[in-house]
Amino acid sequence: MFGKRGSTVAPATGGFGRTTANGDFGAPLIPVAPLVGATAGQQIEPRPSAPAPTADAKRSEDYFQTKSRIFGALIEAIDLAQLARLDAESAREEIRDIVNEIIAIRNVVMSIAEQEELLEDICNDVLGYGPLEPLLARDDISDVMVNGAEKTYIEVAGKVQNTHVRFRDNAQLLNICQRIVSQVGRRVDESSPICDARLPDGSRVNVIVGPLALDGPTLTIRKFKKDKLTLDQLVRFGSISPEGAEILKIIGRVRCNVLISGGTGSGKTTLLNCLTRYIDEDERIITCEDAAELQLQQPHVVRLETRPPNLEGEGMVSMRDLVKNCLRMRPERIIVGEVRGPEAFDLLQAMNTGHDGSMGTLHANSPREALSRLESMITMGGFTLPSKTIKEMICTSVDVIVQASRLRDGSRRITHVTEVMGMEGDVIITQDILLYDILGEDANKKLLGRHRSTGIGRPRFWERARYFGEENRLAAAIDAMDPDAPSRVA
Repeated sequence: MFGKRGSTVAPATGGFGRTTANGDFGAPLIPVAPLVGATAGQQIEPRPSAPAPTADAKRSEDYFQTKSRIFGALIEAIDLAQLARLDAESAREEIRDIVNEIIAIRNVVMSIAEQEELLEDICNDVLGYGPLEPLLARDDISDVMVNGAEKTYIEVAGKVQNTHVRFRDNAQLLNICQRIVSQVGRRVDESSPICDARLPDGSRVNVIVGPLALDGPTLTIRKFKKDKLTLDQLVRFGSISPEGAEILKIIGRVRCNVLISGGTGSGKTTLLNCLTRYIDEDERIITCEDAAELQLQQPHVVRLETRPPNLEGEGMVSMRDLVKNCLRMRPERIIVGEVRGPEAFDLLQAMNTGHDGSMGTLHANSPREALSRLESMITMGGFTLPSKTIKEMICTSVDVIVQASRLRDGSRRITHVTEVMGMEGDVIITQDILLYDILGEDANKKLLGRHRSTGIGRPRFWERARYFGEENRLAAAIDAMDPDAPSRVA
């Protein structure tokens, strides 16, 4: 059989999870390096597997002992060099054949369902991400949080749930973490214990290991749905009203400079992806991110990603370096995945020097806090500018702030669409175009609310909308939110 090397160990009898005194299952478990595809350095992408029916069922210790022994015997029996030359599907079939032979030789007693579950687990360990595979295959999970080998949590419908998914030990979990980050040319170990990376589908990954993580490696995955969300889908989910979605489409179309603000898990990146769908296809867009996760649909997109320092502490490329370099790349729009430091200054400079329609996200709980955070990030970057000068720069750069929030029932809502109007003295003046009011909750503890207009006459970007020929659509959307107001069309 393919992959056999040397002799196999002698048959031994024993029940499920047990062996006789002479029935050792072979060599101890050893970590498996990431397999490569037909060409050197090309990763074999794991085949999406159907969610295991027992993914949330607690498995016995006997199961893990049996799996560990069979896995060790597989490593002894297989030739990884030959396996690496196969595509993912063929490699999976070869592994299943060898594992079936090992089970037969060892006389391991288990049901067909248990054997199929074991085969899938071992294939996932060798070719994929081990116990994470069933979770990554589910499209209803938005976050996977692994706190050491014994505890794994998921977020479904905005609520965090515990699962019974576990790893053999912290060594297996660390091996999977290293496999993930190595795909994007990064590393995680004791000398570099924190790492941001991404999965092949763009899902964002954060890893922190010992000595910083005391209870074993901690892995956090922010998953994206396979079908990219649109503003129309957000309307169906109740995240925004139809009229509000129309205003956001116009904001994206007429090249307003937009900041998307919100807390962790509020849907900032999803909303940013939605807004970018309304950018004209003939525009040159450059994105800057720590871990590339934006999924723009336009044909002329340049994606840039930061780089951590190497082992000698050199070679780091920061977000600010990327944003500064963007200005030399003839961009029409610059999109920053997340503004969290002194790159805020360079983004504002870009917004104010001919790159209209630039966008970014940042963490804040309200539009007013978002403006304060922008000022704080610029100040912490070492810029010795007067506070009023920074505020004036913000006012002349940022047109609209869109606030996203995750409510206590787990639902995500766009709670503010706010314009930056200008300065009065030392205070930045803002104007809300759209607000979300919470009206109560139903019998299932789901919050009830509605999006409403604030009754403004015309937004500040009206003339910009007129320039792009969108003033009639904008007037119709505002009139629909506030039907008692007079028509905005001149």
